[in-house]
Amino acid sequence: MTEVTDLDVVVVGAGFGGIGLGVELLRVGITRFLILEKASELGGVWRDNTYPGCACDVPSHLYSFSFAPYTDSTIRYPDRRDIQEYLRSTAIKCGLQRHLRLNTPVTAASFGEDGRWLVTTSTGDRYTAGSLVWTVGQLHRPHIPALAGRELFQGRAFHSARWDHTVSITGRNIAVIGTGSSAAQMVPHLARDAAKVTVFQRTPAWVLPKPARRFGPVARWVLEHIPAMHAIYRKAIYYGADLVLSPVMTAGWTAHPARWVARAHLRLSVPDPQLRARLTPRYRIGEKRIVLDNDFYRALCRPNVELVTEPITELTSSGLRCADSRLHPADVIVFATGFRASEFLAPIEVRGRDGVLLSQQWAKGASAFYGLAVPGFPSMWMLAGPNSFSASGSNPTIKEFQARYVVRGIQQSMRLGAAIEVSPSAMHSYQQWMDDAMAGTIWPTGVDSWYKTASGKVTNPWPATNRAFDRMTKHHPATDFEPVTAADTSCTGAA
Repeated sequence: MTEVTDLDVVVVGAGFGGIGLGVELLRVGITRFLILEKASELGGVWRDNTYPGCACDVPSHLYSFSFAPYTDSTIRYPDRRDIQEYLRSTAIKCGLQRHLRLNTPVTAASFGEDGRWLVTTSTGDRYTAGSLVWTVGQLHRPHIPALAGRELFQGRAFHSARWDHTVSITGRNIAVIGTGSSAAQMVPHLARDAAKVTVFQRTPAWVLPKPARRFGPVARWVLEHIPAMHAIYRKAIYYGADLVLSPVMTAGWTAHPARWVARAHLRLSVPDPQLRARLTPRYRIGEKRIVLDNDFYRALCRPNVELVTEPITELTSSGLRCADSRLHPADVIVFATGFRASEFLAPIEVRGRDGVLLSQQWAKGASAFYGLAVPGFPSMWMLAGPNSFSASGSNPTIKEFQARYVVRGIQQSMRLGAAIEVSPSAMHSYQQWMDDAMAGTIWPTGVDSWYKTASGKVTNPWPATNRAFDRMTKHHPATDFEPVTAADTSCTGAA
């Protein structure tokens, strides 16, 4: 049998969450940890998504760690290569390389009678640890709709997060299924080289214009000659997002101005009233993730781009057939259809106390204390868990707040010499707050989106501001967690 490596902490995932947590562990002097990453390099979603035009819709200065602030005076919005390089260089500068284990997919984790976690990988390596932290994010398992006849299609088909770079786009008929952020970014690039791009839309997105990717000369001069302006700018967009964007999710004071700007952007970009009507959402702004883009609408007006709003009924050997019986020829199909975000840690088998499967406990929808701890799963933590996705701010910032809390919890567990678990009273109080806060948003009664399960439970977004998350997670975990005794673990069915 493969030898078991004993550690203080096992971290699973090497994106923003894993890197941020690793740095926090080193900061407090915890060094017996490993970050297990299934892929051959770190980066998470920014490693996986290599489609044409892939970029971030959060400004660079905010889409970075506070301990490694972004200070480029030229780029306002980073593309995926900028972010990937930032993560790579941060990991090197902060001394994380010796803690990284790449090409190590985790397949199972179980909490044992000894109060420790056993982590199993597909490579045969096994690890035990007092604390286990999942930092796999929410947007890493592609969703591909079950379309009839998919096996009949003779061309190439792939998800936007699994881009096939061996496929040539030039002179081909490209079908793009979806009109979310990924589609909005790729369609303008595809349209430049493809013979035709057919975009299949189920629900139109609210699209807001996006400031230029690069700073203008005045802003560049200010950032280059007044070093303090980098920190000031970061603070300004942090508080600005909370002030201006957060009220949209509650149909607050900025919802109407945001809707007006989006409609003006559509009107100015799409002269054809019929096309404009098909691109006009019939739901409240913010019910689905808002798209920030300047080129998508203009691309849809190109003569070699067609928007199709009839539902797809089947794939054939040569294309896609819709409900109106029309066949749309395609050489390549790109599924820009998002991710299975509400499934979280699936398909990894995770067993807690008494051998309880996490997937069974979450069968009706995932929930977790501040998105980072689950009752019945002692000393198991998450970054970017249920209801901790920021729909109006920076998710690396949310992950930093979570990492701060989690590391304090790990330290508490190490001091006690025992696993710790969120108390029933703390979980109950938090869940009551979450239910009330979520009821005050537009999501529960809104249209279907990746924010929700098929049954309608909202499992992904955080229903308050980033500042609220910071404030609510600043207290010490000792007030909410209690140690798990040997008697509590005696019935565990560890794998």
